[in-house]
Amino acid sequence: MSTTRTFAEICTDVAPTGMRRLMSRAVVLGGSIAGLMAARVLSDHADEVLIIERDPQDTGDDPRPGVPQGSQVHGLLPAGQIQFERWFPGFIQEAIEAGAVVPPYGAFEFVMNGSLRTAKPVRLEQPGLVGTRPFLEGLVRRRTLAVPNIRFVSGRAEGLIVEDGRVVGARYEGDEGSTEVRAELVVDGMGRSSRLSDWLEGHGFARPPMQRMGIKLNYATATFRRDPAMGDTWGSIAFNDGSGGVPRIGGVNPVEGDRWLVLIAGYADDRPSRDPDEFTERCVRDFPPMFGQVATGCEMIGPVITYHQADSRRRDFHEARDLPAGVVAAGDAVASFNPIYGQGMTSAALHASCLSAYLRTDPDLSRPARRYFDLVRVVVDAAWQTSTLSDLGLEHVDGPYPPGYALISRISGRIARASISDDAVNHKLSLVTMMLAHPRSLMSPSFVLRAMLRGA
Repeated sequence: MSTTRTFAEICTDVAPTGMRRLMSRAVVLGGSIAGLMAARVLSDHADEVLIIERDPQDTGDDPRPGVPQGSQVHGLLPAGQIQFERWFPGFIQEAIEAGAVVPPYGAFEFVMNGSLRTAKPVRLEQPGLVGTRPFLEGLVRRRTLAVPNIRFVSGRAEGLIVEDGRVVGARYEGDEGSTEVRAELVVDGMGRSSRLSDWLEGHGFARPPMQRMGIKLNYATATFRRDPAMGDTWGSIAFNDGSGGVPRIGGVNPVEGDRWLVLIAGYADDRPSRDPDEFTERCVRDFPPMFGQVATGCEMIGPVITYHQADSRRRDFHEARDLPAGVVAAGDAVASFNPIYGQGMTSAALHASCLSAYLRTDPDLSRPARRYFDLVRVVVDAAWQTSTLSDLGLEHVDGPYPPGYALISRISGRIARASISDDAVNHKLSLVTMMLAHPRSLMSPSFVLRAMLRGA
């Protein structure tokens, strides 16, 4: 089966069928979006699903302590929204009733290298949701923990239990001290800081290969009261790839609670600070007019919050030489990308659908879950190609470069430029950036020719 077709099947909105119980217990390490979505999938195949998470079960409107970037702007791409609705029917309506913002069609402006996009945006069947990370994660958590056979335990994961070359459980430190829990399958949902590779190496297994791309991303977010008098534009996304000056990215997003979340980002030595006056100055000086209008005309609520991410990284479990049975990984524990592309929550949801596709084949759980990691690789490759190809164009990023990078970079640059004014090119590129289509779908000769001509 082709990569594009496999990706399309993972991204389907069709309700899953053919579930059957395969295990008495599954354990999920981490209550992130990835862990919660994995637990929901596992609830169809296990008598009991245990989520082990060190952060409190309910943090209200505040970010979890284990998510340092939780206060920053987050994006739920359409592909992720489809998967949330697939696994939690009624999720979209519930989110809207809880306060999620649904901008009208065409109400966001997109500015690339100073040019406003005039091509028509993609019109989707479902309304697009905009909300903060704590808001969306809270909805997913409530729906997940409402499933009768899913249980939440407060504790810090401390290691794996390995017998006869396979993982048979996990250890965690909880209120009652160190505890061991046995399971037929353990899911690592512990995020970028996952210690799974260390644990595997400690039990004599080879560490999965890791790729890193240094991006040196710095960004800051501030929250403002939303003023309806600002006009008909509901939000703004600004992108400068560095070809026309200093590379910067920003966003003005309407979120629940009648607020605007404003993000400004730079790279390397271009570091926004926590100074509110500097934040306002940057909005006025470096970004499209809407940024300055919000920053100077609306009340800033709370402090400016900064975040730094040194690299994008991926752990290639599909290449691990002697992967044990009984363990899989999902979400940022597999791969985490430049967050300005908004791929994190969506990738986590798609990994859950990979897990479902794997478990619905009635796999032999006494053998390594290589079929699962092969499916996850398709999702990781799609996100990695989209984000890192853009990042490789930044002057301070020095690889790793994919084979044929010079040609690929030239074509992708033409596609990006053509998408500003060409409806057909913008439509197809948007499906890829929304993670509704694989990047390979852009490589048809007719599409490349159109983009090369229109983006010259």
